[in-house]
Amino acid sequence: MQLFVKDLTVIDFSYLCPIRGMVGESWIVDVLLDGGLDQQNMVLDFGKVKKLIKHVIDDVADHRLLIPTACSKVRWQQQNERVWMDFDSKRGSIHLACPTEAFALVPAEIIDFDSVNAFLQKALRDALPDNVAEISLTLRNEMLDTPFYHYSHGLKKHDGNCQRIAHGHRSPIKVFEDGASAPEWDKYWADRWHDIYLGTEEDLVAIETMSLSPQTRATDASHYGFHYQAPQGDFQLAIAKDCCEIIPHDTTIELLAKFMADTLAAKVPGKQFRVMAFEGIGKGAIANAQVERS
Repeated sequence: MQLFVKDLTVIDFSYLCPIRGMVGESWIVDVLLDGGLDQQNMVLDFGKVKKLIKHVIDDVADHRLLIPTACSKVRWQQQNERVWMDFDSKRGSIHLACPTEAFALVPAEIIDFDSVNAFLQKALRDALPDNVAEISLTLRNEMLDTPFYHYSHGLKKHDGNCQRIAHGHRSPIKVFEDGASAPEWDKYWADRWHDIYLGTEEDLVAIETMSLSPQTRATDASHYGFHYQAPQGDFQLAIAKDCCEIIPHDTTIELLAKFMADTLAAKVPGKQFRVMAFEGIGKGAIANAQVERS
């Protein structure tokens, strides 16, 4: 007997890629369970299966940085509840020192649907009841026919897992200029924020003040350093400047939508802009802006 759940949850996370650097992602998760019936003549109660599987997936992967630990470009070490990580990519090196819960250590050479699927299934096997013989996951992107971008960030003021300094999203963008759809501006933001880290200005620090690993080769000339304290602990990140844009405020989706609308209004005075900015899949914020012609 099989039981399926479509669109069970969405994983919002970032991962390390030797070519692209740090990549923000949003993946939809579908689940298929195979097993015998229990005393209720069910494989597993729908209410329980959704809650249980979503909890496990959220706990081990959501709002984390996924690290392919078998990749030759990765160097990491753990001491107690803290991880130091160095990573080389074609876009520059990345260095982090964070609590362990900021990371998901995936035993693979690359992060892709297959490696993350195996990682999640291993975490789920111990959580499911004995009558569930097999679990299959389908990980997939939202199908989009409009421009989108991948971004990573961290929100130090957030009480939940958004405070982790390197998690991200795959997000569509919709811009309206004087009430009309403006696909050229959609593309502008998709290009500008392609595989970007959006760093908050007040979190910037000098690289020499950070407690990264001894192998770190970052300098203030090549990298931006970000450091903050949050409820889950001390978070530090050094990332190549070419992969980063400094935002003059927090990077909540509300403020990012306003930042985009204000930026466009300043570029084209007299025009009214309305920006629908998504944070991953199916949620986001709307902001309006206009600058009068001088």
